[in-house]
Amino acid sequence: MVITRYGFENCVGAFFEMATSDARAILPAHLEPLEAMHTRSVLAVLAFQFTESEVGEYDELVMAIITPPRVEPGKPLPKAAFYPFMVATSTEASREHAIERWHLPHYMADLDFDFAENDGKMKVTVSESDQPIVELTVSEHDFNPTVNPYHCFTIEGDDRFKVNIFMNAPHSEHDEEEGELILHPHSMTEMLTLDEVSSYPMREEWYRAGVQTFEEMETI
Repeated sequence: MVITRYGFENCVGAFFEMATSDARAILPAHLEPLEAMHTRSVLAVLAFQFTESEVGEYDELVMAIITPPRVEPGKPLPKAAFYPFMVATSTEASREHAIERWHLPHYMADLDFDFAENDGKMKVTVSESDQPIVELTVSEHDFNPTVNPYHCFTIEGDDRFKVNIFMNAPHSEHDEEEGELILHPHSMTEMLTLDEVSSYPMREEWYRAGVQTFEEMETI
């Protein structure tokens, strides 16, 4: 099995309620949104500071819909399953790599990332030409060593794919609703009804320095 590894300094992310009507419009027909409650699905926003990869250092933002994972005999149940509908990075090489290998949809420009850690919180601001697009704040809890499994679903044309991802790093997770999300009008956020996205998270996660591992992509 071919394994792809990415070293990172920080990965912060949070889950937010969104309109199920938007989630269904974004998802391909073979995937269903995982609802937090009736008419309310889950938007995941994740930000990475990658320090080691085949294409060097770069920063990345992922916006994804949470969907039920595939249960596979003999394999661990994922903590979550993602359908990324928008990815942004700070370098052209990282976009080319992720599009070719993982079929991830990208905003095709180098964006500016600011990771500001202060008083137990990390605020990530993603901007283009000094105009903010996404502002994500996540707060820390107790960090414990973990190896957490996830599923990621992608498509290209009529082809459907799944890849198993593992996060190996000190991990903090809580439901204290201390973080915040601000989404600005932009082509990256146009698939979302912004007023329908919660500004506070239902769950916050923070991984300190560690490794993200991708197994081989499967056709499903």
